[in-house]
Parts: sequence; C-alpha cells; structure tokens
Amino acid sequence: MHVVDTVNDMQNICNKFIQSGETIGFVPTMGYLHEGHLSLIKKAREENSKVIISIFVNPLQFGPNEDYDTYPRDFDRDKKLANEAGADYIFHPTVNEMYPDDMTVQLTVKKRTNVLCGRNRKGHFDGVATILLKLFSIIRPNRAYFGLKDAQQVAIVDGLIRDFNLPITLCPVATVREHDGLAKSSRNVNLTTDERLEAPYLYKSLLEGEKLIQAGERNPNVVITTVKEYLQSHIKGFIEYVEIYSFPSLQPLIRLEGKIIIALAVKYSKARLIDNIIIKI
Repeated sequence: MHVVDTVNDMQNICNKFIQSGETIGFVPTMGYLHEGHLSLIKKAREENSKVIISIFVNPLQFGPNEDYDTYPRDFDRDKKLANEAGADYIFHPTVNEMYPDDMTVQLTVKKRTNVLCGRNRKGHFDGVATILLKLFSIIRPNRAYFGLKDAQQVAIVDGLIRDFNLPITLCPVATVREHDGLAKSSRNVNLTTDERLEAPYLYKSLLEGEKLIQAGERNPNVVITTVKEYLQSHIKGFIEYVEIYSFPSLQPLIRLEGKIIIALAVKYSKARLIDNIIIKI
C-alpha cells in the first residue's frame, strides 16, 4: 500500500489507472478508522481493481464551536487498518495542499440539509460537498463508497453526483453494528457503562417502527410516536429527534410510501448517537 500526499501525484497515479482500464473504488474518510470504514474498503476491494481511500480532516465542514482541533487523529493506526482491509493507496494531503489559497468557488447545498442533523449544522454539508467535489475531481473514481449510518450525507452525495453529472456510481453500504445492534461509531467509547447498556435500544426502537409499517401503518406521525415512546421507556438519554422522510430526497410525507428513512439522534453525557433504517414500502 502506498501513501500519497500531493494532489499532483494522486492525479498522475489515477490518470495512469484510467488509461490502462483499471476501475477505481474510492472511500473518502476523515481518518480514525473503525469497522464501518473498513467495511467500505472491503466492499470497494470486492468490486474494483484499485482501491483508494482519502484521510483528510476537512476544516470546511466544522462550525466555529465544533471539534476540528480535537478531532481524533492516528495516521499510523489508520494506515495499518487500511492496508489490512485491502486499500491500495491512501491520499493524505495537508490542509495547505487542499486549500492553498482562499476558495474562489465554494458549493452551497440547497436541499436535503434542513432536516435531521443538518438542521443544526449550518454550512456543514456545504463543506462536505466542496471537499467531495475536489476529491472526485482529483481521483476520478468509478465508484464511491459511503456508509448508510450517515444517511443524510449519502443523500447529499446522491444530489451532488446527479446535479453535476459526475460519472461516478454511488455505493451506499449498510451500517455495521455491534452484536447487540448498536451502530458502530468512534463515539461509542465515550458512553458510560450504563449508557452503553441502554444504547442498543436506539436500534430496537427503529425496528419497532419498521414492525408497525410492515403491519400496514401508513401514518408517519403514528410511527414516530411509537418509536419515541419506546425510546422514552427504555433510555435516559435526551432524544433530539425522531423523524421520517422520503429517501434520498428527504421530503416530509403525509402518507408512508416508496423508499423512506426513519432516523433518530440521542444525546448522552459525552456522546451523541445517531441511527436510522431505510425501508422500501
């Protein structure tokens, strides 16, 4: 496995792959890899002749009071894990390499951001879309892999690829879970013992909502109320939201039909957990 830290070198490597007919699977990350990231790399390995991951903590997607400076970084550990999962290259640029000057053009995401976590993270997905368009332009992948745990990000990337007619196949990958159903996250280590014991009820509450839909319920408010009540009876964490939308358009629904997402967020003392399930009705 090779590490590349300049835009020019990465572009030259990818150009040679494209000219020789190789297929490129790309996994963009901010590092501190966990099993969710590794599942993306392994999926890309199955479906492409070359696998490239990026490790870049993007300052554009952090707000003024967010944790850019303290965001966990451990490149030596990431390099070992990425190699074991099957990556061929890691693109690991510095901030100055990616943003040598003030941006002349920066993307603004106009839809799919005013719900779920995006509601309270103004500008976050503008930063996500901007860095992804840069990375897509540098690497020119055939396929790009994203975890469905952050389903709102998947929806934004879907819009980015469609709106800019990018010749990239978006490959969403199912959420990786612990044995008890809790979605894998680097933030899980911040849960107290009691919080960790009750955290699996987040996923169980979503399954209660799914069960109701499978039984024929089509009123989103009824499903939301059921999920909330289940959560309230099993956890002490603060429920930030339980919401249902069409997916990936993230539009509110009067009646449940088509492809939908049930998503939730719960705040604990030192960790904020998100989870979701996507259902085809």
